[in-house]
Amino acid sequence: MKQYQPTQLIPTAPLVHFRMLFGLMMALSILRFYYHGWIESLYIEPVYFFSYFEILEPPGPTGIYLLFLTVFLSALGIMLGLFYRLSACLFFLSFTFIELIDKTNYLNHYYFVSLIGFMLIFLPAHRDFSLDAIRMPKIKRMTIPRWTTDLIKFQLALVYIFAGIAKLNPDWLFRAMPLKLWLPAQAHIPLLGPLLSHEITPFIFSWSGALYDLFIVFFLLYRPTRWLAYLAVLGFHIATALLFQIGIFPYVMIISTLIFFSPEAHKNILDKIKKGTHYISANHPLSQSWWSWKNLKPFLIFFVMLQLIIPFRYLAYPGHLFWTEQGYRFSWRVMLMEKAGYTTFTVSDEKSKNTEWVNNRDYLTAQQEKMMSTQPDMILQFAHHLKTVYQNKGYQNPIIRCQSRVTLNGTLSQPLVDPKVNLATIRQDWKHKSWLLPFDPNFGKKTISKNK
Repeated sequence: MKQYQPTQLIPTAPLVHFRMLFGLMMALSILRFYYHGWIESLYIEPVYFFSYFEILEPPGPTGIYLLFLTVFLSALGIMLGLFYRLSACLFFLSFTFIELIDKTNYLNHYYFVSLIGFMLIFLPAHRDFSLDAIRMPKIKRMTIPRWTTDLIKFQLALVYIFAGIAKLNPDWLFRAMPLKLWLPAQAHIPLLGPLLSHEITPFIFSWSGALYDLFIVFFLLYRPTRWLAYLAVLGFHIATALLFQIGIFPYVMIISTLIFFSPEAHKNILDKIKKGTHYISANHPLSQSWWSWKNLKPFLIFFVMLQLIIPFRYLAYPGHLFWTEQGYRFSWRVMLMEKAGYTTFTVSDEKSKNTEWVNNRDYLTAQQEKMMSTQPDMILQFAHHLKTVYQNKGYQNPIIRCQSRVTLNGTLSQPLVDPKVNLATIRQDWKHKSWLLPFDPNFGKKTISKNK
């Protein structure tokens, strides 16, 4: 077996194609966001935001539109290779800032986009077929070190393999949950629809989805099976795009996995494009720059290790992961649960003993309330916000209690939060949330049996 050589030189073409397609996809996604009015409904209409960090506050309507404009223009800069390093930095910072403003809008593919945006800052994706290379011919390179494309392949492998590992749970494999709830709702779709109502269909989808995620990367890496594997990528992601409302994620994965094709295949395509555009190639000597393997090796090793560790942080917490959601985000758990419920709050004045029921919609949008009602950290965050609100109303040491009922993957709804706990006194930290009631998969079944 050959030893891995991260500095082995390969054609620049795979990274160039990735840069162009990723930038184009991100620019189109912002236009789509604007067209559907989601900038207004998700980032301007809310009066309160579930920020990841207290210091992050939305910059107001004008600032929000400027942030999205920055993402759009920087995505175009990445696509065209124009002021590439600056564009990559601005894209990563503006996109990630928007993502961190409100947990309500968390999606796995937003996290993936942020990571790729961060990587592009350090990758020499503008060294060929870019406006920067036309402006500054001395930066042109026909070859790049192998690690620059392998880093992207590594990140894609993590997304798939960790998603596959996460599917190895009883609900997914033996109950076909939550697909058993979702697929029948799509029975109206032409041709495929009638098949979705069959009892066996969710199990076929569940098992094939787990196998796909676990092994697709290995088939993409192996040259003899690469084309067949990419056809599977197309089929899988087009099907998920048709059946489920998961945004641009399927299309991002379709274009990103092209990087698994050989550098020579990418080079042949890019050479034809260059010929049609009369682009003049050049191959200046590869100099030791700040993005070289030697300079970035310690940082890259740290980055890789961090990406391997973060998805397993849930092991540090007791309890049912999908119930407590401690360690759930940023771990590539995709479409694994259907969780719904309601949460109401009471606020009591310690001095006057006056108690008031809170109307959540006075502070939250419908989408925010829906997401908050099942996610413990957001419940606590909102309780602390209510504490501040009622202190400003004159309440002394407000007592915040919560009544919640949540259903997980088709189970009967059961209490999520201990109603006796004063949430105003609970600190927001990374410790285990002992104020949550344990998940009981058999909740209500004994009562039903007795009634029968």
